[in-house]
Amino acid sequence: MLLNVNNVEFIKSAANPKDFIPATLPSIVFAGKSNVGKSSVINRLLNRKNFARVGGQPGKTIHVNYFLIDKEAYFVDLPGYGYAKVAKTERDRWGRLMESFFAEEGLITLGVIIVDARHKPTADDVTMANWFLQTGCPLVVLANKCDKLKKSELEPNHALIRETLSLPESVPVILFSAEKGTGTNELMAEILRFIK
Repeated sequence: MLLNVNNVEFIKSAANPKDFIPATLPSIVFAGKSNVGKSSVINRLLNRKNFARVGGQPGKTIHVNYFLIDKEAYFVDLPGYGYAKVAKTERDRWGRLMESFFAEEGLITLGVIIVDARHKPTADDVTMANWFLQTGCPLVVLANKCDKLKKSELEPNHALIRETLSLPESVPVILFSAEKGTGTNELMAEILRFIK
């Protein structure tokens, strides 16, 4: 099956668990820390410049945002995590929202965690990976900004990400560049496996 990524509409921002959309369609859920380029990854997949908001400062996505793709699937953009300059009350609100999201069954068809290819995953990345793995849902890890690495750094960094996140062999780690488009086809192939 092919997805027409040009046929996309923003559905809603969920600020409360009652606003979450049950996965009546496949729901591809994107997570990543605040400055990892999550919105840029979604925009790259949709061939759009700024459909998912790209902020000059991290922490712009503060709700769970739903995009309907070709009336066949949802792309679900989770709030970025780990941004220090957000007030504690906001971080606590985010934590409660995420706990509710992961506790409710049937919201995730495929999880996509975006990490920075240049650095060892953070403690927050590890927590997020564990949340996804505990749901039992399929997971893909994107190592974004791989275009900023030397060729000799790609393999060691790839291995470090897999090891730090304690990923089972079944979880692909895709080297990705939202800027250059590297890895877009591999990610789309993974997504299409879950869209009937």
